[in-house]
Amino acid sequence: MIRVYLDTSVYNRPFDDQTQNKIALETEAVLLILGMIKNREIELVNSEPIEYENIFNSDLTRQEKITNFLTLATIYQKMEQSEEKRAKQLQNQGIKLLDSYHVACAEASQSDYFITCDRRLINRCQTLSTIKTVDPIDFITEVSYDN
Repeated sequence: MIRVYLDTSVYNRPFDDQTQNKIALETEAVLLILGMIKNREIELVNSEPIEYENIFNSDLTRQEKITNFLTLATIYQKMEQSEEKRAKQLQNQGIKLLDSYHVACAEASQSDYFITCDRRLINRCQTLSTIKTVDPIDFITEVSYDN
């Protein structure tokens, strides 16, 4: 089964301004991914960094919806010393603090895909990480093509 790690930009995408075509398309892809997780077609990873970021979400309705969705995760990745070390390596190579935690957790959980809406992070991870990093649209395209 395909294992995915979604960063918080993915969980928040359906709440963003949908008047931009790219955001609307990504939202549709996110909803398809969430459906695949609910149907147990793919496996979701939750982590300490995801929960940490969600706690500070100022929109309590959004926070609650994301928290409820995270209960579908079958794997929970903690931030242990090895993840901290890997995150530091990523930071030294130009990845932002919280992003580095997400990438380190995605790698440690042996996720097949790290999915984010952050194009700059996707580009960075192409050379810095062993994990396949894609946006929601590319994930749906790849998975649909493979099936």
